[in-house]
Amino acid sequence: MTRANGFADACLPLFAAGEPVPGDGRLPSYIRDHRQRLRERFMQGGAAALPDYELLELLLFRAIPRRDVKPLARALLDMFGDFNGVISAPPERLGTLPGVGPAVICELKLVEAAAHRLARSRVLHRPVMSGWDALLDYCRTSMAHRDTEQFRIFFLDTKNTLIADEDQARGTVDHVPVYPREVVKRALALNATALILVHNHPSGDPTPSQSDIAMTAQIAQAAGSLGITLHDHIIIGKSRELSFRAEGLL
Repeated sequence: MTRANGFADACLPLFAAGEPVPGDGRLPSYIRDHRQRLRERFMQGGAAALPDYELLELLLFRAIPRRDVKPLARALLDMFGDFNGVISAPPERLGTLPGVGPAVICELKLVEAAAHRLARSRVLHRPVMSGWDALLDYCRTSMAHRDTEQFRIFFLDTKNTLIADEDQARGTVDHVPVYPREVVKRALALNATALILVHNHPSGDPTPSQSDIAMTAQIAQAAGSLGITLHDHIIIGKSRELSFRAEGLL
């Protein structure tokens, strides 16, 4: 099952045949009271008022209307590490955990999609250099927890405004194929004058490999020969990122 198909399959149906749905009036009082308290704490204090497992419980309430979801929330965190790891996990891996069905997977993937879209809206069509932190936040949100390598390019215009954000290639856990000629060809098609390369290391360690360094040099040379500037190459790890520019590699 592919990630895209897993997501689509997860969203239909939201509830299994015969499963009670929210609002059917059969919610046990102890679960109802607990859920109400969590909602009130969230509305009063925001996400900072709740630890990861309680925030995850809030998401699971809609998918599992008549059961205590705290054990499942803790099991998800044990399996995937933290809240971000849970919502970023591939549907096929989520589905291996007992108690995680289509409704749960759909809720988690909807939150992930919303987070990506919100983060992207804060950087697209805006000056990159004055919004560097927002750009890094977007990269972390969309790439830090992927279990395979992804290579994407930010294309900039003469004012360093981000005009396009494109996923160029996806690979395995430790390799993604990138072709400098294709990168430059796409930049010319978009009339871009500058690039920022970004890819993730699923291992969590953003230290560049020799092939990362060589590929970056090839793209910089190919782009430079056509008047296109390579501003940076950023490698996203699990908890930190590495900038080729800052490390003197570019």
